[in-house]
Amino acid sequence: MFRTVEAIIDEQGNVRLLETVRLSAVRRALVTILEQEPVDIVSETALLSEPALAEDWNRPEEDAAWSHLQRVVSS
Repeated sequence: MFRTVEAIIDEQGNVRLLETVRLSAVRRALVTILEQEPVDIVSETALLSEPALAEDWNRPEEDAAWSHLQRVVSS
């Protein structure tokens, strides 16, 4: 089983996990060093383009074109 846990690495290379991890035995781990702090900002371009795209996406023709992906299989 793989599990991802967020951590902070200081200038001396010390790793501090941001949540408690409990394991039943010793495990190996891989560390990926990211370039910057996490960004929780939604892309401004995505927000500005949403109304224009919605005009095109919210048409009956679009619903019909993609309807094959929405079929529900009953048991």
